[in-house]
Amino acid sequence: MLLGDARSGKLSDNITGFARALRRAGLPVDASRISLAIESAGLTGIERKDDLAAALKACLVNRQEDMVVFDQMFAAFFRDPELTRQLLSQLLPKATTPSPGVPRKSRVQEALAAKNKQNDPGKPKEDELKFDAAMSASDRQRLQQADFQSLSASEFKLVEKLARQVKLPLPKIQGRRTRTGGRGDRIHWSKTMQMAARQDGDVFSLPRMQRKPQALPLLILVDISGSMERYARLLLAFLHHATRCTPRQIYAFGTDLTDLNQAFKLRDTDDMLSAASRQIQDFAGGTQLGKSLTHFRSNFGKKLTGRRTVVLLISDGLDTGTPETLDSEIVWLKRHTRSLLWLNPLLRFDGYAPIATGASVLNRHVDGMLAIHNLSRLEELAQALTKLLKTN
Repeated sequence: MLLGDARSGKLSDNITGFARALRRAGLPVDASRISLAIESAGLTGIERKDDLAAALKACLVNRQEDMVVFDQMFAAFFRDPELTRQLLSQLLPKATTPSPGVPRKSRVQEALAAKNKQNDPGKPKEDELKFDAAMSASDRQRLQQADFQSLSASEFKLVEKLARQVKLPLPKIQGRRTRTGGRGDRIHWSKTMQMAARQDGDVFSLPRMQRKPQALPLLILVDISGSMERYARLLLAFLHHATRCTPRQIYAFGTDLTDLNQAFKLRDTDDMLSAASRQIQDFAGGTQLGKSLTHFRSNFGKKLTGRRTVVLLISDGLDTGTPETLDSEIVWLKRHTRSLLWLNPLLRFDGYAPIATGASVLNRHVDGMLAIHNLSRLEELAQALTKLLKTN
């Protein structure tokens, strides 16, 4: 694996090549970050590998979930023990095979493979993922059924973009406000008088007052713990598009609660994901839903819950908090909302049973549990929600 251009052998080319590899692995690296990384490497020096890694990481990584990807990519590029001598000689380091027992993330493997393909003059270069309109039916079917956790980096990007196109039409209920219509329990007397005044006092019809249909407000709680890492990002992208025309409030929870409503006001989904990444401080950590719900009830509960609100709780139920706290908070949430629905990716396993402590508490109180582990399940979600809401 070569970095930069072997003919020039400049350190800046090395850093640029490394940053481009990170970008292929999914990190949001732009030209300004690359420039800052080159400047930082020059100030830090190349004698100590740890210092160089820390300087580059500070410039090129801004999301907690990308730390492991950076470390593995850095090891792949700068594994050679003669790194210092090579860089001082302005030779380019060459990555060798991974050490035994240290599996790389699929994002790193694919980014490295992409670089090898670019160095092969006999193969065409592809700088970005492109949608193939001629994708075979078998490929489409496989992506529809593939678990989000098992996707490669390029497949994940494709599925994420496809998920943004999935609709989530929810059933509507009769609101409190009324409008003029042909049917209704009460006569619209003011409208009747207006019509009579225009018709010389004659009344030819009796308009009625009928209630306006209203979308059900949603309260969405998304688990961003380590076991939900891939599901969380993809489902946030899905919900950003699918609930755009629905009254919604959305929060992320891990060891604490994060309000994502300002991020969800951004129209571009990529901008939303970037803003959410900056806000969330406990990404890929543990799960303490009870503690997070206590925070929610104390700060937002009275304003955001109501007898019409539908709660979508997205989690695998692997909670590390106290079951007593979780139980009391779930009971409170259930009592103050219309329905509590649990969207659980672990339903992908045949014979799954919610026997974990947190999962068993949720299972006792929720109105329904639905699977959301692949595209096919997301497309079926609207129909399943409609069916559940009609029965509750």
